[in-house]
Parts: sequence; structure tokens; C-alpha cells
Amino acid sequence: MIIDGHSHIFQSEIGSAEQYLAALRDAGIDMGIVVPGGTMDVRRMTDYIIGRAKPSSDPPDNGYIKAAVEKAAGKLVGFCCLNPYAEGASQMLEDAFRSGFRGLKLSPMSHQFSFASRAVAELAAVCGDYGLPLYSHVLYNPGASTERFISLAKQFPKTNFILGHMGFGPADQDALQAAAELDNFFLETSTGSYLTIKQAVEKAGPGKLIFGCEFPLSHPKAELTKILTLRLSDGALEQILGGNILALVKS
Repeated sequence: MIIDGHSHIFQSEIGSAEQYLAALRDAGIDMGIVVPGGTMDVRRMTDYIIGRAKPSSDPPDNGYIKAAVEKAAGKLVGFCCLNPYAEGASQMLEDAFRSGFRGLKLSPMSHQFSFASRAVAELAAVCGDYGLPLYSHVLYNPGASTERFISLAKQFPKTNFILGHMGFGPADQDALQAAAELDNFFLETSTGSYLTIKQAVEKAGPGKLIFGCEFPLSHPKAELTKILTLRLSDGALEQILGGNILALVKS
């Protein structure tokens, strides 16, 4: 079974659930892990990175994810997205897990938090209590850096952490080292370079990589091709293309 470990869906002309499911079929992918999109227009990503544009302040549309998962009949698994600073965030996360969500997605670009904050620590603890993973990308700033995310993973060894896009930049050596050293630290491959993915397999092993697509910014078939081009053993491919994430979400 091939599982896309990370994509965004939202009601739009570029990233709806229906468009995503069609893209999965086109790529021959069996299932996808989906999170709310729409807080940023991915076609203008550079504007957000340099501060020319600001993400939407609207709460993530977890309701759209829940409805899409229920409608897709086993083809989608949902991660909820929360602002750690939202009132009652920890209780919201517990409610989400009880309602069927299988992980937490954090967005430091949208919600401007630090991985060192008490609010994030509380959410990480809830993930550990439920045995479900915490996924986040990182930024080029002290509070949301790869280093801070690694420190959070060390603080909560019973919680599994998934680092989106393999860290910051095309060759994040700190991320590769953490994946090699920490049992609870995993790398998600979407938009990662071929060379860095290859290096991660060699350094951390196939048991620490999770294939992801980052739809609608990238296409499932394009991201899958990078993994297949590595020409790994069937066992290694099985882990990266589905086995690792399936074990983490217990689906």
C-alpha cells in the first residue's frame, strides 16, 4: 500500500478533496494523510516567507477535513491543525483525537509560535498520551527552527514527531542527524531534493522516512517519482511509502 503522508485540502479551485483524490488515482497512490489548507495561497509562497503577505487569521478548517475523510471511505486520514495559542487548544486536540483525527499538524508560519512555548508543550504531551504523532514544518527563525523542533522531540520521548519537508532548506543536516539518533523523530519527504532524500535513507535508514506530497503545491506523481528513482529494496520502499506512517497513525 502506498500512502501520501502529507497533503493539504480545502474548498478551492486548486486544492479540493475531489481534486486531491483524483491526483492520488493518477499517481497510483492508495491513501492520503490530509490537513487543512487555505491559510496561505501556496502560489504566493515566497511572499509569505519574506513577509510581503500574511497568512489568514481564520481558524483552520478541520471540519472540512473530517467531512472529506468520512466521505472518502478509507482513502483519507485526517490530521487536525490547531493554533497552540487558541483558548482551550489542549482540550480541542483531545476532542479531535476522540472524533477520529489521527495526528496533529502545527503551522508556525500561520500561527507565529515558538516550539519552546508552554502551549506547544501541552499539545505535544496530549499527542504522547494518545499515541498519535505531531507534524510540523520549521522556519528560519530561532523559535521555530529545526534545532527547537529537535529539542521538543527530546523533551517528549513518548511522542512521535514528524518534521515536514525534511527540515529547513534542501540539505538540513541537523534534521538528518536527529532522525538517525532519536527513536521518535521522523522526516517527511515532500518537496525534498533527491540528493537529500537519498542521504537520509543512508544516514537514518528507511524506517525514519515518510513519503509525502505537499498537494496542491506539488503533485503526488512528481513526489513519488523521486522515491522510486532511488531504486531501493522492496522492504525499504514498503517502509517509506506507507509502512512507517501507517504505524504512527495506527490506522
